[in-house]
Amino acid sequence: MLRGSQLRRRLDRVRARFDDGAESRTADDAVGRLELAIERHFSQHEATGAMAGRLVSALDVIPQGIVLADSSGAVVFRNQAASGFVDARHSEALVESAITELIAAAVGGKAANRTLDLYGPPRRALQLRAVPLDGDDGGRTEGAFLVVEDVSEHQRLDAVRRDFVANISHELKTPVGALGLLAETLAGETDPVITQRLAGRMQREAFRVARTIDDLLQLSQIEAGELLVQEVVPLHHVIAEAVDRTRPATELQSVRMVVHEPPRPATVVGDRRQLVSAVANLCDNAVKYSDIGAEVEIRTSTDGGWVSITVADRGIGIPARDLERIFERFYRVDRARSRDTGGTGLGLAIVRHVVANHGGEVTVTSGEGEGSTFTLRLPADPTSNIVTDPLTVSLPEAGS
Repeated sequence: MLRGSQLRRRLDRVRARFDDGAESRTADDAVGRLELAIERHFSQHEATGAMAGRLVSALDVIPQGIVLADSSGAVVFRNQAASGFVDARHSEALVESAITELIAAAVGGKAANRTLDLYGPPRRALQLRAVPLDGDDGGRTEGAFLVVEDVSEHQRLDAVRRDFVANISHELKTPVGALGLLAETLAGETDPVITQRLAGRMQREAFRVARTIDDLLQLSQIEAGELLVQEVVPLHHVIAEAVDRTRPATELQSVRMVVHEPPRPATVVGDRRQLVSAVANLCDNAVKYSDIGAEVEIRTSTDGGWVSITVADRGIGIPARDLERIFERFYRVDRARSRDTGGTGLGLAIVRHVVANHGGEVTVTSGEGEGSTFTLRLPADPTSNIVTDPLTVSLPEAGS
């Protein structure tokens, strides 16, 4: 096929053969019309080529892998995401093999799909779907189109939803079932001492249900982020209120809380209620998993741009296998101990979402039998004049 420049050169030679005159003008007009038609043709093709280039650029941006094959099964196009599987090694080599098989099936007229679990690292789940491309007459297949999509996040969210439904059902079913049994026993009881003991048990189970529902509502509001109030919050107020909230649990366990007081000017910008809730949940968690008479420390430090609040205990600690999951809803390291302490399993999930709402992060270091240290890292209020030398204040022991 001749290119436009070649055709134009030939037309110029034809034009040069004609002399001036009527015959020349007639022929020249004919050549001119032909030249104009060819120019229009090539301008259309150039526009089509430019559009194709833009389409390829757009396909390279999307995260899904796109593969296009002709009627023989030969790949004629891959976007950037799909090109990464060519000559891949280890588990990703399985993807290219699956692409070849599914393309062959689609060229044969049969749509096909497959899900591959790649154990990484990182661990991923890829879904491959191939469909045949029918010809204009609806007869012979003209090729195949395949999409590779990473469904790891979808699977994770589905698992979280399933776990949430199972856990909330268990958390509510247990106390509600206990309330039913206690009420049935209480209805036929005449001994005042036993009646009082059963009533006390019913009160505790009702409180457990109410606390679970309250934590769920709070977590829902925090996750939505709609109620986030932006105000300057002094950290010493946040810590004081959080410690006060956990005082009943502290006294019950005879745990000594030692607060390394932050500098008075240390402030952050955010929602005071959410921040107090996050610190209180960390304090409550530390107390519950500490031995009777143990000590829990709260420290605050800053590097000028960030403020860190650390809550450390010397309790049972967290096994390494559980560290990545402790911020999930209802996840517990020691379920038997959680039942004894009355926890809902939502405290650390609340902490994680509060910190995320404030543009910070939460980390944990722990060792079995050595205790745990949780650190909240939040952006400091840029208008505050922060002093880095902390004061140390010991709260009075329970009962003193």
